[in-house]
Order: sequence, then C-alpha cells, then structure tokens
Amino acid sequence: MHPSASIRRCRDEERVIILQICNQAAEAYRHTIPRDCWKEPYMPQDELDQEIANGVRFWGYESEQGLSGAMGIQAVRDVDLIRHAYVLPASQQRGIGSALLRFLCGRSSRPILVDTWAVATWAIDFYRRHGFTLVPPDQTPALLRSYWTISQRQLETSVVLVFDAIFA
Repeated sequence: MHPSASIRRCRDEERVIILQICNQAAEAYRHTIPRDCWKEPYMPQDELDQEIANGVRFWGYESEQGLSGAMGIQAVRDVDLIRHAYVLPASQQRGIGSALLRFLCGRSSRPILVDTWAVATWAIDFYRRHGFTLVPPDQTPALLRSYWTISQRQLETSVVLVFDAIFA
C-alpha cells in the first residue's frame, strides 16, 4: 500500500463514487460473462442501496486522488462474504485490490466466501493468489443458494472460493 494511502469504511455520501468504481471496473466482464447476465449499468443505484440495506459494508482504498477501489463484506450466518470487489481501471495492477482483500480477510475470524463468474479467470486467479481455494463444482450450487440471492442463470455460471482465516 502506498504510504499516503489508507483503507477506510466508505461513507454513506460516497455511494455515487462506489457506483462509479463498480460500474467502470465491471466493464471487464461485459464481453466475458453470458450476454443475458450483463445489464446496463452493471450495478444500478437501487441495487447498491439494497446491498447496503442487506448488510454489505463497503471499504475503500483512498489515496491523494480519492477513492480508487471499493470492496464490500457481508456477514451471513456463519461466514463472511466478499461482495463487489472493484478497482478503477486506471488504478488496477497497483496492489489496491490486494490491499483491500488482505485488510478485510484480516478483520474476519470466520470462513470467507466469494463468488465470481466462472469465465472470469483473472478474478479466480486473483483470489487464489490471496489464499482462497476453489470450491468443488458439486458443492458450489448449494453454497450459492444458501448465501447469495442470485438468478438461476448466474448460479449456473458462477464459482465460489473459500478463505478460512482459521487455517491461513
């Protein structure tokens, strides 16, 4: 992490900035995920508001240029879920996503799950480099149904990775 940067809880008035980060970074998925799963914008305002109402707490990476990355964490029963992990395209490949992920994993004492698109190999590789393990395909649908509220189509095209802080 850059010496002048910090990771902090995002403020309510920063929802517009969180949306900009999510939607600009999500462009990487536009031509990768199934066409029927893409929407414009990728995350609309009402969806972000609902995620926050459902307990997703967003943390941001702030430098002199402002927020350049955001990542959510959500406690669901016996696990924590990493939600909406995005870095502005111009700020990618600078360790911002890694810093956010390490920060959130370091704050949890419970197993952490993350879901992503099965075709997003760059995202899967990112989580694996940070100690996450791909859940076997036969266990993935049950986890997705249990911890996320997603469409059947997204369930069919997603993977789940797990990070168990107890064993890390």
